[in-house]
Amino acid sequence: MSQSEYKIKPMAENSAMSTETCQLISYIAPAAPATRRPATGEEPFLRPEIGFTSNWYHSAIGIDFGRRWHTDPAYRRRTLLDMRSELRRRFPETGIGGIDRPDRPLDMLTGTYGCISVAAIYGVPIVYAEENWPACEHWQLSDDDVDNLEPPDLDDNPFFEGLMAQVEWIAASEGRIEGFINWQGVLNNAYRLRGEKLFYDMVDSPHRCRHLFDCVCTTMIEAAGRLYERQLESGVKIDFFTISNCLVNMVSPEQYRDIILVFDCRIAETFGRIGIHNCAWNADPYIDDYAGVPDVSYIDMGLDSDLARAKKTFTNARRALMYRPTDLADKALETIQVDLEKIAHEYAPCDVVVADIEAGTPDERVLAFLELCGHINSKMEN
Repeated sequence: MSQSEYKIKPMAENSAMSTETCQLISYIAPAAPATRRPATGEEPFLRPEIGFTSNWYHSAIGIDFGRRWHTDPAYRRRTLLDMRSELRRRFPETGIGGIDRPDRPLDMLTGTYGCISVAAIYGVPIVYAEENWPACEHWQLSDDDVDNLEPPDLDDNPFFEGLMAQVEWIAASEGRIEGFINWQGVLNNAYRLRGEKLFYDMVDSPHRCRHLFDCVCTTMIEAAGRLYERQLESGVKIDFFTISNCLVNMVSPEQYRDIILVFDCRIAETFGRIGIHNCAWNADPYIDDYAGVPDVSYIDMGLDSDLARAKKTFTNARRALMYRPTDLADKALETIQVDLEKIAHEYAPCDVVVADIEAGTPDERVLAFLELCGHINSKMEN
C-alpha cells in the first residue's frame, strides 16, 4: 500500500479542536514503553500515569521477556494476566497499567517489540533479553546503502508479516484488536539504521539525511496505516499517531526545523492528530517549531522546561510532564510535593508520567506519589 492509499482526513486546526474529543493522554501498559491513547475528557487536573520496567515484573514474578514474549501472543496473554494480577495485588484501586479495565478484550499489542519495529522491518537484527525490552544490533548503513535505500515492500517483509499474523491471532482471541505498536519517530528510527554517522550527515550531507528520513517516514505511515485498517475492521478506530523524539536534544533547533520538522508534519497531516514525546528533556528550544505541527493533541517534556510557556503555546493539547523515575526513588517526599505543586501551578491540567520505575523502588513510594497528586486535585476541586 502506498502512502497515497492511506489517508485519514485531517481534523480542524489546533486552535479549534475540542479538548474532550481530540486530546491524547499518556498510557503505559504492563511492561511496555509509554505511549498514548485517546482522552475521555474526564481526566483529573493532575493525572498520574505510572509504569514499570520489564525487569520490575521479571524480578517480581519471574516473567521471561525474551523472544517468545514478543512472537507468541498466547504466551504473552498469559503473562499479561499475571502482571495485571500482581498490579492489582500491590496497587489495588489505582488503575495502574489499565487494571481498572476488563481482562477481555485485552490489549495485547502495546509493548510488542518494544521500540524497534521499524528497524526490524528494515532488517536490523533483534536482540532479545529476558528482563528488558528488545534492542537492535549495532547497525550502521554505509553511505551507499543510505543513498540507494528504498522503503521495504510490506507485502514481502518477514517481520511485518509475522506481526500481522499475531494481529490475526489477537482478533480471533479477543474479538477486538486493542493497543498500539510503538512506531517511534523518524529521528529515532534513522539512528537505529545509520548509527552515529547520522549526526555527521546532518552537517555534511543533509540530502542524505532527508532521503533516509523520507524512507523511514514512508514505512512508518504505511505500516501504521495497514495496522489501523485491520484494527478498524475489528471495531477499534485509531485516528492518531505518536512521534517519539527521544533524540531531539542531540540535534540543534535549526537542524530540527530544516531537516526533520517536515516529516513530523507529514505524519500529522496523514493521521489527523498527533502526540509528540520528548522524554524528560528540556523542550524549550523546539517549542516554537512544534507549535507549527498540525493538530498536536499531546506533548510531553521534562521538569526543566519552561512549563508556563508550553502551556500558553499548547492550550488545546493534553500536556504531560515526564517525571524521572530516579527522582521518584531518590527525592524526599517534600521535594516531590514541591515539584508537583510547581507542575500544577504552571502546566496543569496535565499528566504526570513516571515511566520505567525500576525494581527496588518501594511500593510505598509509588503510593505516596499518587496520594500527593490526589491532594492537589482535591485542593483544585475545592
